[in-house]
Amino acid sequence: MLRKVALNTGIFFLYLVSLLPFWFLYGVADMIFLVLYYLVRYRRGVVATNLKNAFPDRGEAERRKIERRYYRYLADLMVETIKMITVSEKSLRKRMKPTNPELVAHYFGQNRSIIAAAGHYCNWEMAALAFGLLTNEKRIIVYKPQTNEVFNDMFNRVRARFGAILVAMRQTLRTMIALKNQLTFSVLVSDQTPNYHEINYFTNFLNQPTAVFLGIEKLAKLIDAAVIFYRIDRVKRGYYTYTLVPLIEQPKQTAEYEITEAHVRYLEKLIQEKPQYWLWSHRRWKYKPEDFNR
Repeated sequence: MLRKVALNTGIFFLYLVSLLPFWFLYGVADMIFLVLYYLVRYRRGVVATNLKNAFPDRGEAERRKIERRYYRYLADLMVETIKMITVSEKSLRKRMKPTNPELVAHYFGQNRSIIAAAGHYCNWEMAALAFGLLTNEKRIIVYKPQTNEVFNDMFNRVRARFGAILVAMRQTLRTMIALKNQLTFSVLVSDQTPNYHEINYFTNFLNQPTAVFLGIEKLAKLIDAAVIFYRIDRVKRGYYTYTLVPLIEQPKQTAEYEITEAHVRYLEKLIQEKPQYWLWSHRRWKYKPEDFNR
């Protein structure tokens, strides 16, 4: 009981913080960076190891520069995510702009549903919120539930503020079958780590064997949906664009793993171009192929 009260108090505090203007929050972010990077040294070892394994051909000085830039952006991402609790539609439209929204009408005009792969790259939470403004058809965000139910419910309420439908990963197949006769636009984060018993496929991602979900490929073939990548680019502090990048037009005509490799390769290329915007503090490579061979 006391724990729940404490969590709800924390959520109310985040709500109050979200009312502060962006310029003030970025001042807070500058301080958060100093605390995370120099004092707490939050997952510095994890980030350094991930960067070294992903970019063995880059020198230590360059990797250290990426690391510092990553932590600076991580601090911005934290305050921007809090701001999403109360950000207005007008402000959101100004700060997260689509570059080619006509692609949605293009596929829907062909009576085709859309499945988008996204990554933990740039501000994926702000992009998820803006996703709700993209079309009037059913917008589905597939999410991996957090262990903390209170915060899980809060984040889902925030993500659904502008009309998106939140679907837990385990309910995705059932939901897609129920909506197969309707036009839907679904977004799935493609770079999450599967649980041990869910791992069926490894690919080479950022220079190392990586377990990936096959859900996007399976769903696209099931409902014959066009597969795109939901690309986010940072223009400047607090301002982004997102681009809908076509990957696969005819999913039922693809070979096994072709769709999976398409979105993994696109995300990999994006990270290599501007690596500071990916979630390097995530323990992405917990499982190795040899663990399953044994």
